[in-house]
Amino acid sequence: MNISEKIKVLCVRSNISLAELARRIGASPQSLSAKMKRESFTISDLDTIADAVGATFTRRFILYNGEEV
Repeated sequence: MNISEKIKVLCVRSNISLAELARRIGASPQSLSAKMKRESFTISDLDTIADAVGATFTRRFILYNGEEV
């Protein structure tokens, strides 16, 4: 599942529309839609989206042996 699909699921589970998410993050629905089509989110964007719905965005590398970096 790519990040745009995950954002759509996040909206469904948070019971908000993509337009409402855009409003909460201070973007237009058109600009959010364009970012979703391009898959062009920064880590800061993802943190902002998480904050907008009361979620936490985590990022990490996990090696094949299970070690986290």
